[in-house]
Amino acid sequence: MVPFDFCPRTRVIFGRGAAARVGEHARDLQFHRTLLVADAGIVQAGHASTVQRCLEAVRIAIVPFSEFGENPDSAMIAAGARGAAPHRIDSIVAVGGGSSLDCAKGINFVLTNGGDISDYRGYGKVATPLLPMIGIPTTAGTGSEAQSYAVLSDAATHTKMACGDPSAAFRVAILDPILTMTAPPRVTGIAGIDALAHAVETAVTTRRNLLSDTFSRQAWRLLSRAFERVMSDPSDLDARAEMQLGAHFAGFAIEQSMLGAAHACANPLTARFDVAHGVALAILLPHVVRWNAAVAGDGYSALLGSPSRAAGDPDAAETLALRLDGFARMAGMPARLSDAGVPRDALPALAELAGQQWTGTFNPRPFGTSGALEIYEASF
Repeated sequence: MVPFDFCPRTRVIFGRGAAARVGEHARDLQFHRTLLVADAGIVQAGHASTVQRCLEAVRIAIVPFSEFGENPDSAMIAAGARGAAPHRIDSIVAVGGGSSLDCAKGINFVLTNGGDISDYRGYGKVATPLLPMIGIPTTAGTGSEAQSYAVLSDAATHTKMACGDPSAAFRVAILDPILTMTAPPRVTGIAGIDALAHAVETAVTTRRNLLSDTFSRQAWRLLSRAFERVMSDPSDLDARAEMQLGAHFAGFAIEQSMLGAAHACANPLTARFDVAHGVALAILLPHVVRWNAAVAGDGYSALLGSPSRAAGDPDAAETLALRLDGFARMAGMPARLSDAGVPRDALPALAELAGQQWTGTFNPRPFGTSGALEIYEASF
């Protein structure tokens, strides 16, 4: 039985309209001067101004920051920290998808400890604890609000890097499914595939344990039954609530279990060919499941709730791969890497990069450059 160390650091508040109480929670945490991190889309949707009004209603001064993109990088983090520094902020509120939440964490690292965000690659490298934060996700995807890591890009190389620390966990995460209603269908689909991939990969990693299993399976149960409903009827608030809670549970599973080969192979596609993360996962994950089948079949069977899982289900990996293919088609994702604009002659170089990714070290089947190339070729 795999040991684990569990210390909840985040208060989780879930429910329709829960975001309206952000001022109350910020006041309880003694916020006085807060950096409000929200990307341009969230500002345009009106969510940032709503949160700002709630905070100002309890006399909290706001410093807004929205100058970052879909994949926040080291230059954006540096700009955010430089802009915040003169205001002597004592707290951060992040509103949006994983980009906003991870950007807020990245700014916090640099603002409190100096240097460049790349200095904090890995875990526990800060000397001064980060400022307290509240996270309010507006998509059901990354589950960043449940994690003490930020996944950010190097502005020069576009390489993804994970930067973590216990103090990078949000003090409060507010899950309000109403906020997800403004996400366009494509964003909803891409985020949902990301969350489903988290549930699948955390269920079989070498670091999985009884606690992460509980969250991986519950995440899969919620996400797999709600995804089609959300894609066919974006106004289904009950389905959106299940998606948001499922994404949060999957994010929590990552904190305990980490990820695997699908994420290792997806990151170079985003860095080199600007393939959206969820799109890359939609293409890759079914093939990773098949590639892992010989060693992870029982884990996939348990995830699906197969009645024969105690004896092992030889068809579990294929059953799961076909379901994942179906989800990708529902969301209008391309079926092959070639459909996403990736040339075949780029596969060996991509495989070299994928083989160096940290997440690959937790894959249930030993993973490296040769394994990555097999997965890319199967996905082409």
